[in-house]
Amino acid sequence: MEFANKEYLLLLLLLIPYIVWYLMYRKKAEPTMRLSDTNAYRYAPRSWKVTLMPLQPLLRMAVFVLVVLVLARPQTQNSWKNQTVEGIDIMLAMDVSTSMLAEDLKPNRIEAAKQVAAEFIVGRPNDNIGLTIFAGEAFTQCPMTTDHSSLLNLLHNTRTDIAARGPQGGGIEDGTAIGMGLANAMSRLKESKAKSKVVILLTDGSNNRGDLSPMTAAEIAKSLGIRVYTIGVGTKGTAPFPPSATGLPGYVNLPVEIDTKTLSDIAGATDGDFYRATNNRELQNIYKEIDKLEKSKLNVKQFSRRYEAYQPFALAALLLLLLEILLRITVFRKLP
Repeated sequence: MEFANKEYLLLLLLLIPYIVWYLMYRKKAEPTMRLSDTNAYRYAPRSWKVTLMPLQPLLRMAVFVLVVLVLARPQTQNSWKNQTVEGIDIMLAMDVSTSMLAEDLKPNRIEAAKQVAAEFIVGRPNDNIGLTIFAGEAFTQCPMTTDHSSLLNLLHNTRTDIAARGPQGGGIEDGTAIGMGLANAMSRLKESKAKSKVVILLTDGSNNRGDLSPMTAAEIAKSLGIRVYTIGVGTKGTAPFPPSATGLPGYVNLPVEIDTKTLSDIAGATDGDFYRATNNRELQNIYKEIDKLEKSKLNVKQFSRRYEAYQPFALAALLLLLLEILLRITVFRKLP
């Protein structure tokens, strides 16, 4: 808090002579009664009114202090940063095929991936981040934005049923089109002016759909200066698939088939890294590792807007003044 009229604070020095006057001469001005013998009152208990008598001058001094603060115009500052981001535009490319319903991660692959991605987004408030989802086809769920509330809302609403419904049900073709997912994410980054452009591609399978091969997409990414981090999610061996993923009446353990070589080659061709996540903790650590590798550099300018903040002091002064007047004419009332 700052004061626009600091010179008014010098008025607080007037409290010194008032305190001196009160201590030295106030008692002499109090009305007195002459008695021939005060011995009877020697051991009389002191009433609570007498004990509270100093409250009156304290209230007056408090009112004076508050009025001086109001005159000095207290102000608060609302600061913000005008940030020039040298750093990073990021597209998250997430597999939403029905195999992402496998429950080798808890509660399943898609929900674990969404939770960790959300934590990643929250931890990078200054970056432009967007979301591509893909199965047998790919499309942009959210273009790059700094409005992370909207992005998180769209991420939360991402489900695998868009692939489960199929084209006839208003969804998209099921399968895993890694090349198409990467291409869609790149299309959002190709016009970016950021010094660092990144795609984080998460999948649980191998490319089996789409007109564009993953490695062709990787070469295009390299030519555009886009770095790709690939994540293969799912246990090694088999994983439990629920009826909603298989159409069968019960859970079925099916083999996990992740094309780790292709994912590794994509990352290598674009100077990125390939990661393998077999459980929730590994997936979380992978995003933390990527977060460390890709840090934004900001040029920051400080701005501030000041607001008058005298109202609480004025209100407090008024209330204390009314309290002092009320006490003076009631509890501490003096008879002539």
